[in-house]
Amino acid sequence: MRILTAVAALGAVLAPLVGTAAPAAAEEIKIGLITPPQHVWTRAAQHFADRLKEKSGGALTAAIFPGGQLGNEPEMFQQMQTGLLDMGIMTASITSLREPSITAWFTPFLFADVGEAVAATRTPAAGQMLDNLKGVGLQGLGYTFAGMRHILMRDAPAQSLDDLKGKKIRIVPFPAMKVWWEAAGAVPTPVHLPEIYQSLQNGLLDGVDIDLDALVGSRFQDVAKGLTVTSHMAFPAIAVYSGARWQTMTPERRELIRETMAETLEWANTAQIEAERRNLESLQGALRIETLADARERFARANDAFAAQFGGQPLVKAFREQAEAR
Repeated sequence: MRILTAVAALGAVLAPLVGTAAPAAAEEIKIGLITPPQHVWTRAAQHFADRLKEKSGGALTAAIFPGGQLGNEPEMFQQMQTGLLDMGIMTASITSLREPSITAWFTPFLFADVGEAVAATRTPAAGQMLDNLKGVGLQGLGYTFAGMRHILMRDAPAQSLDDLKGKKIRIVPFPAMKVWWEAAGAVPTPVHLPEIYQSLQNGLLDGVDIDLDALVGSRFQDVAKGLTVTSHMAFPAIAVYSGARWQTMTPERRELIRETMAETLEWANTAQIEAERRNLESLQGALRIETLADARERFARANDAFAAQFGGQPLVKAFREQAEAR
């Protein structure tokens, strides 16, 4: 009887504690980017950090490391895959080196503008690309954009493939862009973003494959004379989370991060659509601008080279078909 009484008493003491979990500890998320502080992707990271802190009541905060402070993108990918870095907003170009289906985003002339590219993020194929990142230890959270790609030249704007023949054009070093530019007759030349200004200034580069956000933000118009508006490719980034770190988080925190990032990317993409117009207006008078209304036809040879090498991949093909159908 005494034993039963003691057990009952202990049960009465413990009963209020049953089902009460200890509150999760406060956590700081490290976010790495290669873009400078004024770039739309860095501003998106700050927007995410501000909203996450507000929505979590301070339980989740984020520290942002822009401008490649934590290394270049391959180095930051390695840090995320080993769990040393929590999160990054990474170019889809370098992400495609880990998940080749992401090459689909660089199908030439698939989109007329950023708005069309944003609409394509809602296709099943775009969702599948994010899911595929789990196979390389990453959690894909969504897409954002830095604008369409154009051609900035040190001298006169390019108006045909003849104007690009043998010219050293800075590219992001990944296969889709390299194949396209080689077929256009240029010499694709990898140069780190912070080194482009000086490379244009000293003649190491003849031109740059560039989006307007990076052009204006880095003031490349000070060392270049001609811009050819082609909109030949979209240039997305992907918000990715370390798979190793993702698995350590509670389901509630994962959902909060997903929700906050979805809101952030919608904000960033809306802002970027407006920024495309504003950036182009700001360049009026700063350099000579040519718009190629028939750029797709003029670059047919390069477009065919991309299609021959990448267009037959199932997810690349599905994405093109789904994007064109929207």
